[in-house]
Amino acid sequence: MTSQPLHIRPLEDWWPAAGKPRLISGPCSAETRQQVVETALRLKATGTVHMLRAGLWKPRTRPDSFEGVGEQGIAWMLEAREATGLPIITEVATAQHAAICISRGIDALWIGARTTVNPFSVQELADALRGVDIPVFVKNPVNADLQLWIGAIERFNRAGITRLAAMHRGFSYYGQTIYRNKPMWEIPIALQTQFPELPIFCDPSHICGRRDLLAHVAQRALDLGMAGLMLESHITPDEAWSDAAQQVTPERLREMIGALSVRRPGADSAPQTNELKLLREKIDRIDKQLVELLGERMNLAAEVGEYKQLHNLQVLQVERWKEIVATRSALAAELGLSKQFIAHYLEHIHKESIRRQSAVMSEGNTGNLRNPSDKGLTT
Repeated sequence: MTSQPLHIRPLEDWWPAAGKPRLISGPCSAETRQQVVETALRLKATGTVHMLRAGLWKPRTRPDSFEGVGEQGIAWMLEAREATGLPIITEVATAQHAAICISRGIDALWIGARTTVNPFSVQELADALRGVDIPVFVKNPVNADLQLWIGAIERFNRAGITRLAAMHRGFSYYGQTIYRNKPMWEIPIALQTQFPELPIFCDPSHICGRRDLLAHVAQRALDLGMAGLMLESHITPDEAWSDAAQQVTPERLREMIGALSVRRPGADSAPQTNELKLLREKIDRIDKQLVELLGERMNLAAEVGEYKQLHNLQVLQVERWKEIVATRSALAAELGLSKQFIAHYLEHIHKESIRRQSAVMSEGNTGNLRNPSDKGLTT
């Protein structure tokens, strides 16, 4: 399905910011008036924060977890705004949440990952916000589904939200990983490629789940050209009522932000431009050669399919596949290519080879063709 362009206002029009990156910060959850206001004052003193955040309604995995203070926390956030002059943002998960926030004057809203995953919930929120062009940040769904993320963004845009941004917070992943939510950077990159007009922010706190990884992920986000960051901060992080391990003090936040490098979107001076142009021309030549070689390889795969059909051979060749994986992986390691990269490469090459062979053998009407799977079949 082809997506239509989004009708959104440029970020600079609705959120001018002198400093970069744009930074949203505050506690994971509003806990007490004193905690919200003091955190805000200390964040303001850092000179790095452009918007204050705090969760009021917390969608928790287990029912006995702290689920937020609810509407009473809005008064604390309004006081924090008054004391700092900074706009305030919170998460909404229901139409009732949205109505309350609008009536009380909250400046911006974000849609959480557990809400984005449900189109019914997203549509209810979009309908509740229709006619109220409040800034909305849409976090990616918990599962790695780009179309679901796009669909949520489109629903808000079609409801008239033009001050719109995406928020990358990583994806749930079953298996061992150092992250709380796996970054899967290729997904926000794909979103940015499809919608270059859409600002994308990053939430390193929820990607990392731990303080020691925050700076690395934040820098990666900036290197990819993301518009800003959402980082959780608390006056006493270790005593936080939710997500304590991923929060930092305002002072530590200032140090972290000060150490980040903000890259230029392009090379401006003539020598740098010429050097970059030459490097890109080399990449273009190599890419052309790679595509031509892939074409040759797939033609050979089709010939192998013809041979197997002619000699009544099975598609499945386990030992040959093991040999390919072992030899190519060893060569990749010698060349400094990552194990993960070469595994993905071989997997996609394998799938296309099987598709070519299966097509050839089907045309030959052989009785030996088996249902090819994506794994274990090879040339």
